[in-house]
Amino acid sequence: MTRPTALIDLLQDVWASLDSLLVTLDESQWKTMTECPGWTVQDTVVHLLSSERGLHGEPPTTHRATNLTHVKNPIGEFNEHEIDARRSRTGAEVFAEWQAIQTKRRDTFATAGDEYFAREMMTPTGPGTFADFLHIRVMDAWVHEQDIRRVLRQPGNEGGPAALHSIGRFARSLPMVVGKRAAAPDGSTVRIHITGPVVRTFHIATNAGKAAHVDSDVAAATSPICTITLDSNTYVALCCGRQFFASGDPRVNIAGDVALGERVMAGFNVMI
Repeated sequence: MTRPTALIDLLQDVWASLDSLLVTLDESQWKTMTECPGWTVQDTVVHLLSSERGLHGEPPTTHRATNLTHVKNPIGEFNEHEIDARRSRTGAEVFAEWQAIQTKRRDTFATAGDEYFAREMMTPTGPGTFADFLHIRVMDAWVHEQDIRRVLRQPGNEGGPAALHSIGRFARSLPMVVGKRAAAPDGSTVRIHITGPVVRTFHIATNAGKAAHVDSDVAAATSPICTITLDSNTYVALCCGRQFFASGDPRVNIAGDVALGERVMAGFNVMI
């Protein structure tokens, strides 16, 4: 297989951008709650570092969290045990552990052969290779960077390559959101226009009960039944379930069939 150099670079760029923020934080900022239920900034970084530790083959904690209120699946339980094991630590201690595993991972990425990236493994979306998993890791790291930046009101890295990559992944779910959740009528097209910092326009057409992305030339043959316009930061917060749409949200403009547009936005939460 081709070495996934672009994905490796994207992931390491996200790490560097995140580190440029984390190195400036005081203890109160490390303990600031994010929009992820139950997680502080520090907990979010622990999630990232424990995931990389696991991928590096390091053993998980033997600690067991007693509060699993927010856990919905085995991955979530793994996360909670790792996070709870480090809750008594300072932000500086967690940052040092994050730096240590980064060093190991960067060395592996630089020295591993193609077989390392081609090896089969289970990913959050099903069976795949480690290169497939890297595609998800870039998105996960970037989304959590934005989680941290959003609650600390320190924006950054909102429109770069990792942002484009992540929104491209999220867009895969749009046919399901438009066709299944929102029940767009047959023969209709929904236009979703993202205004920036990432600028993208998606057209989702529904025919014979199935919805799919269509290019702008195909979409131009018919007028969209509705057009949803929002910025990419709002798109990410709603798509990832950090925030939830309510009718009249001033960040979201719906033209045309407003009821359909609101159904689309109500079903927008599909992260992977």
